[in-house]
Amino acid sequence: MQWEAVIGLELHAQLATSTKIFSAASTAYGADPNTQACAVDLGMPGVLPVLNERAVRYAIRLGLALDAEVAGRSVFARKNYFYPDLPKGYQISQYEIPVVGRGHLDIDLEDGSKKRIGVTRAHLEEDAGKSIHDGPGTLTRIDLNRAGTPLLEIVSEPDLRSAREAVAYMKKMHSLVRYLGVCDGNMQEGSFRCDANVSVRPVGQLAFGTRAELKNLNSFRFVERAINFEIQRQIELIEDGGTVIQETRLYDPDRGETRSMRGKEEANDYRYFPDPDLLPLEITPALIDEVRAELPELPDARRQRFVEAHGLPDYDAGVLTSSRDMADYFEAVAGGCDDPKLAANWVMGELAGALNRDGTDIADSPMDAESLAGLLRRVLDGTLSGKMAKEVFEAMWNGEGDADAIIAERGLEQVTDAGEIEALVDEVIASNPEQLEQYRAGKTKLMGFFVGQVMKASGGKANPQQVNEILRSRLDG
Repeated sequence: MQWEAVIGLELHAQLATSTKIFSAASTAYGADPNTQACAVDLGMPGVLPVLNERAVRYAIRLGLALDAEVAGRSVFARKNYFYPDLPKGYQISQYEIPVVGRGHLDIDLEDGSKKRIGVTRAHLEEDAGKSIHDGPGTLTRIDLNRAGTPLLEIVSEPDLRSAREAVAYMKKMHSLVRYLGVCDGNMQEGSFRCDANVSVRPVGQLAFGTRAELKNLNSFRFVERAINFEIQRQIELIEDGGTVIQETRLYDPDRGETRSMRGKEEANDYRYFPDPDLLPLEITPALIDEVRAELPELPDARRQRFVEAHGLPDYDAGVLTSSRDMADYFEAVAGGCDDPKLAANWVMGELAGALNRDGTDIADSPMDAESLAGLLRRVLDGTLSGKMAKEVFEAMWNGEGDADAIIAERGLEQVTDAGEIEALVDEVIASNPEQLEQYRAGKTKLMGFFVGQVMKASGGKANPQQVNEILRSRLDG
């Protein structure tokens, strides 16, 4: 029997506000445990929540980017459950009327086509604290610094059919929230994480199978591995005569498998009801227009502009718009050297390689865009060959100065004087009569030998194009 996976993702984006969603406590990461949880976050008697306006504006911003419905009126509810990291005994969330309704996100598939993934909703809620299971024995410690941090939970339609599609959607959403500035996307710090709902069904069947929810996946690699394992687990279970049960499962990256955590709760288990301490949230058309005016150029539009305005291949444009910082950097380099394709090659090549080697984000690059543009101007005006430019790049990366200073200090100016190159060529030909005879007898591959000898004689400084042209005229003459 042929099987088909049905996958939906719930992405939790921690909003990049400086304070929590219902209190003035800081959201800064890395503080000592339990030093950023105030009386409101702890649910102390007599305290009242006050909604963070910036969190609302961030939610609207994402809704507009997803071409989604933005509710004029939405309601906060209490989601009741008991767990040590939830000090109030309930989580303030949105249930029946979320701030963001139906929208969509288009993803690129491996065959080059695009697929539209529906977004069911995106709702505001507060995060819980963090349980730390590294104490002696069975001791669990609780850090409530994260309690009350604003989250936007983004729920997709079950439109994904493979782990690869799920990762593509997650990466696209990750890029989008960072572009919009609503979330820093730091998965290591838990700012962007994923729950995946996975089921299987026979190909051609319309009804969904029973789903399992995979909780708290915090890397693209783990999402792909966990979903693939879960798909295979469910198929083997059904084919062996078993039944998939609706449950919550955890992914164990060390063993590469999912394991049962608890039975899956339904909405009625949480006993949702409107929070009596919070009025309904009303969003006016004027506020929506104000937020719309603040939107940056979105990734898909920028990608298309890079293709049309800069003449870049679609692949290059996709890489360069994968993050807002990368796109901004590229445009600054392209503007500084007036050659978008050369700028794209260097940003995607030498720069990306150096960043990856040093584990550095482009926002923290030791070489700013103007410095790289200055180097590329020296390539374009013939001062540097490509090989020499790479040497200068490394020196610039290591903080030795700008391109012109390094070129002058190392004497790296490219030799472009035709008379000087002709003299080198004549000297090399005269010194290698045997190779000259073989070349003229038909062994034209020896052209590479002669080029290498001329470049060696020039200390690598001769213009390669001129060397080839002059050599060919001499050897074929």
